[in-house]
Amino acid sequence: MNEFYLYRADVSTTLPLLLAEGGIRAGFPSPAQDYVTESIDLNRVLVKHPASTFYAKVVGDSMSGEGITEGDILIIDRSLEAQHGDLAVCCLDGEFTLKRLCLNRGDRIFLMPSNRKYRPIEVTRDNDFMVWGVVIYTIKANRRRRLGSERW
Repeated sequence: MNEFYLYRADVSTTLPLLLAEGGIRAGFPSPAQDYVTESIDLNRVLVKHPASTFYAKVVGDSMSGEGITEGDILIIDRSLEAQHGDLAVCCLDGEFTLKRLCLNRGDRIFLMPSNRKYRPIEVTRDNDFMVWGVVIYTIKANRRRRLGSERW
């Protein structure tokens, strides 16, 4: 199972940051223009329910197929009702794990990893199980070295 370090969201302060209003193109470049005209406060954008929002650091690689790797920060909202396909922090037999929820007909629940090294976990009546919270955002450090990044 994954180990999590949970932190409560602190939205008591604001931090307005400059925002490139026109967006940053990930396709063909556009002519340079002065797009930085507004500011954005990430607390207001990312945290809709402060009393039920938590942060957690990812430990492990079971969700690496979705680009979620060790050290990434999850923003988890405990007030949301989990639905089929949600990325969720679950408590299974007293341990936290991060998986994609697969809610099948007939009340079957599977916790789906995205790394082929791991098998899906079927939740049975014998398990002590709960969805602890739904992951609403992932914050990723892009400056760290990754496998294969040394070649262009």
